[in-house]
Amino acid sequence: MQTRELSFSEKRDWLRLSRTPRVGPVAFRDLLGRYKTAEAAINALPSIMRRKESVVPDCDIIEAEMEEADHRGIKIIAACEADYPLYLKAIDPPPPLISVLGRTDILHKPCAAIVGSRNASAIGQRFARQIADELGNTGFTIISGLARGIDANAHGGALDTGTAAVLGGGVDHVYPRQNAELYEAMTTQGALISESPLGYRATARDFPRRNRIISGLSMGVIVIEAAERSGTLITARYAAEQNREVMAVPGSPLDPRTKGCNRLIQQGAALIQNAQDIIDCFDNIRPPQMMEPNGDYAQAEFDWKAAEKDIEKARTSVISLLSPTPTPRDEIIRLSGFSTALVTAALLEMELNGEAVVEADGRVALGVSF
Repeated sequence: MQTRELSFSEKRDWLRLSRTPRVGPVAFRDLLGRYKTAEAAINALPSIMRRKESVVPDCDIIEAEMEEADHRGIKIIAACEADYPLYLKAIDPPPPLISVLGRTDILHKPCAAIVGSRNASAIGQRFARQIADELGNTGFTIISGLARGIDANAHGGALDTGTAAVLGGGVDHVYPRQNAELYEAMTTQGALISESPLGYRATARDFPRRNRIISGLSMGVIVIEAAERSGTLITARYAAEQNREVMAVPGSPLDPRTKGCNRLIQQGAALIQNAQDIIDCFDNIRPPQMMEPNGDYAQAEFDWKAAEKDIEKARTSVISLLSPTPTPRDEIIRLSGFSTALVTAALLEMELNGEAVVEADGRVALGVSF
């Protein structure tokens, strides 16, 4: 994606498209790839979506959000803009836009995520605060999710050096309420980040998306106390998929709060006992190299109109391959026997019509229409 600053109207159209129901990060990327601009994609949606009523937010609604954000000192940053965090831009695909309340400068320092149990032990909470403080003093920004337990202590330990919380709801929504004081401190000393609209209150389905951003912002994820089935392990899975370091603090096999950490170590995560262990893991990591388009290379245009019949054939093949269990997109493409362009076009139309559910990480499941 070429780095450039969006005009007011371009950012408004990016927001309108990204706020459209069923247009997730994958659909947003594919729509821009097909129609080149958000405005053109919005104009094309009625021909793709079978629902006749308008689902794209009105300009007035989005402009009101932009004005409210500006009034509150919230910065809305598009994935193509220079201020968008480098590591987050490197995930495939990145959130089209993020809102940031507080300091954006700390997002351009090396970042490390610390996550773990909400019901953490006293020793686990103390260790999270200690590690965050030590990493912060060596130049790292600490990323977490503002939850109770490990998250809150990680933020607290790095408050003086720089910490950022990724929220499931809008950056203006304090959750949980018991962390309201920490939230207020972070509006000036740290940063609060979200891809959700202002005023939005998070539901359970929003937290995996939040976890993907936590790992995406970071060079690696440190897990301190996690049960074998917990949202924390979703963050660790995203980190592995994003080629980030996964580190875990071992614990007693008798404590259910540490079974997830011990399992991660068995699966290859680095065993962490102090801050130096973490720094050693990061020593050989280089920032992701963002490829800018070569001005001398013109990619051949795909004739979408001429390919309509082939897209429909690809759609039929894709439907037969999908199930309620999310499947990697690459596997669907490989098994379909059709080209990447045709399957991408079929999946885009299926997602917009509710026939397929495409996760933020690109995995695909059968939609509610079947």
